[in-house]
Amino acid sequence: MLIVAVFVVWMGGISVRLVHLQVTKHEWLKERAAGQRIDRKNVKLPRGAIFDRNGRALAMSVRVKTLYADPTEIADTKVAAKAIAKATGGKEKDIAAQLASAKEDERRYVPLVKGLDEEAVQRINKALDDISLKKSDSPNYSGLHWRDDQRRSYPYQSLAAHVVGFSNADGIGQAGIEQSQNDILFGAVIKKVQERDRLGRIYDETVSEKEPPKDVVLTISAPIQFMVEQALDKAVKASQAKSGIAIVIDNKTGEILALANNPTFDPNKLNEITHDNLTNSAVQLVYSPGSVFKLITYSSALERGLMRPDGEIDSGNGTIEVAKHRFRDSHSIGRVSYSKAFAHSSNVCAIKTGMRVGKEGFYQTLRDFGFGKRTGVELPAETNGLVRNPDRWNGDSLASMSIGYEIGVTALQMASAFATIANNGVRIQPHIIKEIRQSDEQVVSVANPEINQVVSANTARDMKTMLREVVLAGTGKRAALNGYTSAGKTGTAWKFDEKLKKVNAAKYVSSFIGFAPADEPAVTIAVVMDEPKVGGRDGGQVAGPVFREIAQQILPELGVKPEGYVEQVAEVEDIPETPSTGGPSAGENEIEPVPENPEAALTGPPAPVKVKSSDRPAVKPVRPEAPKAKNGPAKTAAKGPGSMPGTGPKTVPGKPGTKKSEIKRKT
Repeated sequence: MLIVAVFVVWMGGISVRLVHLQVTKHEWLKERAAGQRIDRKNVKLPRGAIFDRNGRALAMSVRVKTLYADPTEIADTKVAAKAIAKATGGKEKDIAAQLASAKEDERRYVPLVKGLDEEAVQRINKALDDISLKKSDSPNYSGLHWRDDQRRSYPYQSLAAHVVGFSNADGIGQAGIEQSQNDILFGAVIKKVQERDRLGRIYDETVSEKEPPKDVVLTISAPIQFMVEQALDKAVKASQAKSGIAIVIDNKTGEILALANNPTFDPNKLNEITHDNLTNSAVQLVYSPGSVFKLITYSSALERGLMRPDGEIDSGNGTIEVAKHRFRDSHSIGRVSYSKAFAHSSNVCAIKTGMRVGKEGFYQTLRDFGFGKRTGVELPAETNGLVRNPDRWNGDSLASMSIGYEIGVTALQMASAFATIANNGVRIQPHIIKEIRQSDEQVVSVANPEINQVVSANTARDMKTMLREVVLAGTGKRAALNGYTSAGKTGTAWKFDEKLKKVNAAKYVSSFIGFAPADEPAVTIAVVMDEPKVGGRDGGQVAGPVFREIAQQILPELGVKPEGYVEQVAEVEDIPETPSTGGPSAGENEIEPVPENPEAALTGPPAPVKVKSSDRPAVKPVRPEAPKAKNGPAKTAAKGPGSMPGTGPKTVPGKPGTKKSEIKRKT
C-alpha cells in the first residue's frame, strides 16, 4: 500500500512539473530552444566609395573581422579571459569582467577586438587553437567567433579631407561628403536567419536584402586638389597666417575642381582631428570680404547704366564722410576713369558708386549674386552668410557695404560671384557631386545645378575689362601669369576683435579672387588668407602670388593652351590698398567671434600705421609629383583634362623679377 501511495505522489509531482514546463514556461523554453538552433546575424554591405571625377578612390571600405565572444558557450570566463588577453594583447581583468557580466545577462555578442586584417586574424587563430576541441568555425576555442566587418580607408590621406570627411567606427559619416551623403553611402544591413542542429551545423538560412549602398563621384580633380593644397600650405607657412582657403571652380559648369583648407587633417587618424583643423572654413565661416566685394558695387552700377568703365569719377582728396563716418583711400588718385578707380581699389570711388545705385538696387544685386543664402553645395553645415534687410541699415551701411563691410560672406559665395562674371553673367550653382552610381558603375543620378542670368553679358564684359586692369596696372600685379592672361580683384579687410570690442588694425583677412584666361575664363580661383603676419598684408601681396602659382599649374593640367602672352614687367611696384574702416561683418559663425551689436564694430578708424612690405618673389611654375595613394588601391583613369600631373601641356617657363620697396600707407 505504501508503494502505491509513493507512486501516486511521484506521478502527481511529475504531472505538476510537466504542466508547469509546458504551460507556464512554454514561451520561455521555446525562446531558449530557438536561441540554441537559430542564429540571427546582421551583416553590413561595404559602405559606398567616394571617387574623384576621374575614378580615383578617395574613400573606400576594406574588409576586416571582429573577434567576438558568446559567453553562454563559455564554461569558465576567467580561463577564457586569460587566453584571450594573451592572444590579443588586451587586459585580462577587463575582458573577464565583460564576459562575466554578459554571461549573467545571457548576452550572446560581446565584441573583443575590431578591425583586424587577415594576418592578425590568422595570428589570433593560432594562439587560441584548443586541440581538445572540435568546432565548426574559427577560432577553435569555445565561445569565440569571427564576424565579417569593414573599416573605412582614405588612400590619399589628407587630400581633400574637408570635402571627403570621415565616418566613425560604426560606419556613420561625421563630416564632409561622408556625412552629407550618409544615407547613400551607408552599408545597408542584410539580416540573416540561420538554423543549426545540435552540433552547430547550419541546415537552413533565410536572407532578406535591402537596397545596397551607392558610390559618390565628386567634381574634385585629385591632381588639381593636390596642386592647390601644396600652394596653399606653402603660403600659409610663409606668411605665418592663422589659416587659408583656396577654391577652384569651372566657370562653364559650376563644378568645384578643388576646395582646400589649411590647416587640414588625415581622416585615417581620427585621434589627431581637432576643432581647428576640422572646420571647413570655405563654407562654414563668415568674414568681411573687403575690396573684393567692390565687384558687386560696380556690377550693380554697370547693370543700371550708371557708369562706363572709361567714364570718369572724382575721388577728391581721398576721403569721404557718410553719416559722420569718414572713409579714406590709401592714396589720392584725383579724377580718374572708373576702371582706374577700381584697379587702385579706391574706397571713395566705390562708395560714391554704391550711393548712386541706392539701397534697394544694391541689395537686389547682392541677393541676385547669391549672398545671404546658402549656395546649396553638397557639404554639411554651410552657412548663409549675413545680409541684413535695407530697413535695418544705418546711415553709413550702404557706404560700408560698397567696400565689403557690414556684410558676411563665405569664400565659396565670393568665388561663385566671380565665376558668374567670368561666365558672362550667368550664375551656375556651385556643386561638388558629379554623379551618384551603383557599385556596378550604373549612373543613378547626375548633378542638375540651378542656372540664372544675374547680370547681362555686357555688364559681365565690362567687369572683365575692369578686373583685367587690376592685374595689369592695379593692386593685383602679383597675380599676373606667364603664358596666360588673368583678371581679378584684391581684398584687404580689417577684422573685428571681440576682446578689444573694436576693429583691430593688426588683424586682416587678405584675399585675391580672379579667373584665367581673362577673355575666355576657364576657371575661377579664390584665395583667402586669415591673419597673415609676414611678407605684406594686402590681398595683392599675400593672396595674389598664391593665385598665380595655382593658375600657372592647373591651366596646363586642364588642357588650356597658352595664349602667347608673356609678362613683360621686370619688377613689381605694389599699389597699396586701404582696408578702410567700414567695420567687420555682423555675421554668425565668423572667423573671429562677432559682436551681438554689429554696429558696435563701427567705432572709427584705428590709428594710422606704416607697413614695410617685403616683396614675395613670383613663383616659377613647377609641376608637382602626383599624389600617391596609401592604405589601399585607387582606381585610375585615362589621361585627359583633370588627369594626373604630367599629362597636360608644359607650363611656359620664366618668372618676373621683383624689387623690394617700402610703402607707407595712410589709413
